[in-house]
Amino acid sequence: MLATTSEMMVQAAGAGGWADSLGSLLTRGGYVMIPLLALSVVTIALIVERLIFWIAVNGKTSLRRLGRLNQALRTGDGALVQGLVSDDQTPYGCVARRLVEEGANDAVALEVVEDQRGRLDRYLVTMSTIITAAPLLGILGTVIGIIQSFELLGGQSTLTDPTEVAGGIAAALLTTAFGLIVALVTLFPYMSFRGQSNRAMGRLEALVAAAQEGEQRRTGHGDTP
Repeated sequence: MLATTSEMMVQAAGAGGWADSLGSLLTRGGYVMIPLLALSVVTIALIVERLIFWIAVNGKTSLRRLGRLNQALRTGDGALVQGLVSDDQTPYGCVARRLVEEGANDAVALEVVEDQRGRLDRYLVTMSTIITAAPLLGILGTVIGIIQSFELLGGQSTLTDPTEVAGGIAAALLTTAFGLIVALVTLFPYMSFRGQSNRAMGRLEALVAAAQEGEQRRTGHGDTP
C-alpha cells in the first residue's frame, strides 16, 4: 500500500515537472512556441507512421517475395503471382496483382504505378513544409522578443537592471533554436523517406518491365533470336 502510494506520488511529481517545464518554455518563448510545439508533435507522429510503413514494405520477407514476383512475372506464371500476392498489401503486391489481372500494356502499367505513388510519398509534402516553416516561426518569435526588449529600453521608466534586456533577448532566441531543432529532426527522416520512395518506384518499374516481358512470352510476340 505504502509502495503504491509512493509510486503514485513520484508519477505525479514527474507529471508536474513536465507541466512546469512546458509552462516555463511557453513563458520564455512566447506564443510562437505553441505552433512550434504542435509542429514537433506532428513531426514525431509522421516519422513513426512512415517508419512502420517502410519497415513493412522493405522488410526481408517483402524483398524476398519481390524477387520471386519478378521471376514469376518474367516467366508469365500468373498463377504463381496470384499465390504470392494473395495476402500482400504492399505497393509491390498491389502492382503485381493488377498487372496480372488487367494486363501489362503501357497504359495499365502507368496507371497502376501512379496509383501507388501516393502511398510512397504520403506526408512528404507535410514534412517538407515543416522543415521550411519551423525556422521561420522561430525567427518570428525572436523578432517579436527583440522588439519587446527594445521597448524596455525606450520606455518612460528608467531601466535599472540591464540584465532584464539581456534576459529578454536570450528568451527570444529560444524560439529560433527550437525552430531549428524541429526542422533538423524532420529533415533527416524526410531525406531518408524520399530516398526510400525513389527506390520503391524503381522496383515498381522493374515489376512492370518483368510483366511486359512475361506477357510477350505468353503471347508469342517476343523478339526472335
